[in-house]
Amino acid sequence: QVRLVESGGGSVQVGGSLRLSCNTSGLTYSPYCMGWFRQAPGKEREAVAGLFVRFGSTTYADSVKGRFSISQDNADTLSLQMNSLNPEDTATYYCAATSGGCAFTPRGSSLVGTGFSDWGQGTQVAVSS
Repeated sequence: QVRLVESGGGSVQVGGSLRLSCNTSGLTYSPYCMGWFRQAPGKEREAVAGLFVRFGSTTYADSVKGRFSISQDNADTLSLQMNSLNPEDTATYYCAATSGGCAFTPRGSSLVGTGFSDWGQGTQVAVSS
């Protein structure tokens, strides 16, 4: 059963913007923690942004800090606003959620997110120069 559905991916030029959305209406619980992840071809999946729903606090990978913004637009929608995109942002982007605890651990300019139980199927983002 698909509980999370991403949309909004596409192809943009360097410096462009995209807004990704994740429909969370399929969840059977109120998420404690949600996040956006990405995986580029041949690379490990990494977290780019996290949201601790109850507290409204956010965290970002250094590589996207100041350019990306995570938000919960309403009870059923998690968004990721992406500005000043560059070719290194090219990847498949996934949203994730959990009713329990989660953690985001910095690793260099990346972020490792753990504890997520539900994942979307992904939406592709391609940034060309």
